[in-house]
Amino acid sequence: MYRPASFSQLPLVVKNLLIINGLFFLATISLQGNNTGIDIVKWFGLHQFQSPDFMPHQLITHFFMHANFTHLFFNMFALWMFGKILENVWGAKRFLTYYMITGIGAAFVHLAVSQYQIFQLANNVPEILELAKQGLYNTGNANSLRLTQLVTTPTVGASGAVFGILLAFGMIFPNTLLYIFFAIPVKAKYFVIVYGLIELYSGISNNPADNVAHFAHLGGMLFGFILLKYWQKNNTQFY
Repeated sequence: MYRPASFSQLPLVVKNLLIINGLFFLATISLQGNNTGIDIVKWFGLHQFQSPDFMPHQLITHFFMHANFTHLFFNMFALWMFGKILENVWGAKRFLTYYMITGIGAAFVHLAVSQYQIFQLANNVPEILELAKQGLYNTGNANSLRLTQLVTTPTVGASGAVFGILLAFGMIFPNTLLYIFFAIPVKAKYFVIVYGLIELYSGISNNPADNVAHFAHLGGMLFGFILLKYWQKNNTQFY
């Protein structure tokens, strides 16, 4: 394993990611309900391609946005807990590369799955898709409301990149004990596997009341796995 020259409790990239996410969240809650005419979620949340609000930069900006304080807290706690170790092992450049690739990869997987669902729901009825683009739906079509929700609901959060970080930690430190609820010891490799299976089951279940982007989480893990294997193959000093 590569040994860092020094260990920092809060290395540079993790520290700046925590700050940026915090600033985005403060901007979000500050502008909500104000008559500024600025909708930060509209500009920076990730929208579907069919939405008039979609912009390419959202593939990156969405994972600096969070829906509420709880969402922010748990993502940033995991980033701090696991990310600081990975950055100290890899260095700032490699860690930031990994974070960005897994975050963007998660977005692409989420969009791909959502696009499949959108075309399935539209089911060759272009009228309800046109309504969805306007934020409207046909009460006489069972698929129309769900379609409109898919098209108009933006996705926010760093969870895709955080799940990528969790996967990396489990692969590099597989036998490290993690304490569930601060009491139950579980090896990191088993924790990652079980968590991944739960996300897969939740994603396949496709509960309409579930607003969690499970396939984005899986996408972060998938792209993280591919990148780790690529680095391992091309760099014998990786781990």
